[in-house]
Amino acid sequence: MRAPSVPRALLLGVLLLGLPAALLAQGLTAPQGPVARREVRVGVPGVPAVLDPALALEGAVPLIARQVFDTLVAYREGTTDVEPALATRWTVSRDGLVWTFSLREGVRFHDGAPLTAAEVAASFERSLRPEAQAAAGAWPPLLRGAPGVVKEVRALDPRTLQVVLVQPYAPLLTVLAHPGLAVARAVAGAEGVRFVGSGPYRVVDASVGRLALEAAPGAWGGPPRAERLVFLDVGTDEQAEAELDARSLDVWFPAGPPRRTEGALSVPGLRVGYIAFQTERELFSRRQIRRAVAAALDPAVLGVALERAAVPLQSFLPPGVWARREGSPVLGGSRETVRALLRGGNWPKEQVPTLLVPADEKPLNLPRLAEAIQILLGSDEMALRLQVEPEPTVRTLLGGGAFDLALVEAVVVGGDPHLFLFPLSTSEAAVKGPRALNYSFYRNPRLDDVLIRASQLSYRPERRRLYQRAQAILAEDLPWIPVYVRLHWALTRPEVRGLRLHPTGFHRLDALTLEGTGGTR
Repeated sequence: MRAPSVPRALLLGVLLLGLPAALLAQGLTAPQGPVARREVRVGVPGVPAVLDPALALEGAVPLIARQVFDTLVAYREGTTDVEPALATRWTVSRDGLVWTFSLREGVRFHDGAPLTAAEVAASFERSLRPEAQAAAGAWPPLLRGAPGVVKEVRALDPRTLQVVLVQPYAPLLTVLAHPGLAVARAVAGAEGVRFVGSGPYRVVDASVGRLALEAAPGAWGGPPRAERLVFLDVGTDEQAEAELDARSLDVWFPAGPPRRTEGALSVPGLRVGYIAFQTERELFSRRQIRRAVAAALDPAVLGVALERAAVPLQSFLPPGVWARREGSPVLGGSRETVRALLRGGNWPKEQVPTLLVPADEKPLNLPRLAEAIQILLGSDEMALRLQVEPEPTVRTLLGGGAFDLALVEAVVVGGDPHLFLFPLSTSEAAVKGPRALNYSFYRNPRLDDVLIRASQLSYRPERRRLYQRAQAILAEDLPWIPVYVRLHWALTRPEVRGLRLHPTGFHRLDALTLEGTGGTR
């Protein structure tokens, strides 16, 4: 039975009913004031007992590691583009297989040992060992599996490092900024191996649910503003709010949007939700039908259904990812446009396709979002059924192509466009089974050529041009439709200054301070 036509203005009003007022703070710049407390306490869900940067791709470990360990290159403020860090300059061979990095002079680890090319090579080689590869962590998703694209890391002299690849891999430069590929010096002690960094902070105390960092003297990037950062394991809104009110916590980085809006900050992250069309199905092999679905999706209505967990996305890459193409929005269109596309695509009114949806409700209620999509399409005479399934079932159906449309999520891994656009859009990834990544099963040799060349070229301006072209092809064909990007959130006390949120979630905390009275803790 076809869904009745519902005016979009009325739908927007219905979705707004019962929702709490939300403040979506996209950044905060506050004047710097005097530092009244030497210790800033930061709450995160899950504090590691041992800080090893190589062990995690997302979450608290790389966030904390970002403060302790340096990388060869670093993400720029507000973007996944990179700038020099431990490496001040770099070159790549004509065949793209040998990257040569010149290291910064005068850098020392927190234990006083000089940072040399041999130490950097030893740090990377630890991740190349079979036992490290078995532990997974950040290396496989960033460097194409285990052992991946890296053949060898070698020191030519104390200041020159070479990374030798088995095949050209242009994303290398971007992913080297990820804290999971940070340089860590392994030091054996009575309590086992500990890892020493060269970043703005050093680890001074670790216990269950608590990790204390202290400003490292002589840090090459200059001293951080706070003398100490203490990371505490805080997992719930109730606990965080109570500790913020009691002044035993200053900043909280929740896994989803906090209940409290006062003192809340957010920034779009790298986790994207999109609708995949099964283009091998006759109905969705028609480009005009796919475009009609995109035109029927009203971003304002989607924004209400997303609540505070995410925001609508109008491009194939989220804000903050380098090479993002700006231009005509992907979502939304007039009723006349939708109807013309449906007529051109011969939408069969008697056919009711199914939207496959994960049964995930926290922190983003995906079934609720799917209901909004269902009503939006129904208001344009495109009836839709919802099929809500547990995540394992969804993965099986996606891999087998057993769906019409699906609401899916993917991450711009490491912040490089290749690690998002390539798996979602190329013929190579359009394979049935557990290895499937291109769930649209879309094949376009022209797009394949653009994305393959972009993955092999080391000249960044040319890569940018190619990714812009790839996004233009995707906007024309729409094998999948970007719908939203999840937000990273922080909740702070009023005295907090200098917090800079980053799209990766690996926020720089070296400018973090507290302003106010109360003396030192």
